[in-house]
Amino acid sequence: MRGASAARHPVAYEGGVTGTPRGELMQIGQVAERTGLSLRTIRFYEENGLVIPTARSEGGFRLYSENEVARLEVIKRMKPLGFSLEEMQELLTLLADLNAATGDREQLVDRLRMFHEAATARVTALKKELAVAEGFATTLAERLDASR
Repeated sequence: MRGASAARHPVAYEGGVTGTPRGELMQIGQVAERTGLSLRTIRFYEENGLVIPTARSEGGFRLYSENEVARLEVIKRMKPLGFSLEEMQELLTLLADLNAATGDREQLVDRLRMFHEAATARVTALKKELAVAEGFATTLAERLDASR
């Protein structure tokens, strides 16, 4: 995805992003603070075409809109579920297309359903892993208590 088109991303989804007035641009540090992502991570997503700065300041600093912050929030939620960069890009495009009501809506909804099913399956798998980890921590705590 490196070298992705510099075309503006349409709004990924409505709502859920607050903190700056509409139209106000933020520097990368502000975006990092808002999203909890590191500067390096934001630049990585930019290099891979998942987000594109809305503009650059006169000093050359990256400037981001609420739309790009919303995209980063989606990416941030997908990452722990193991989605690839390509899957992230596909879902971001899908959400933008659904929001813009472009293309075959039924096909878009079907694809969104597939992402939902994949996310649900990954959440279920993570819950199982967490249960195993919690069981292990409990076993260690019991061993500690028995050793006293």
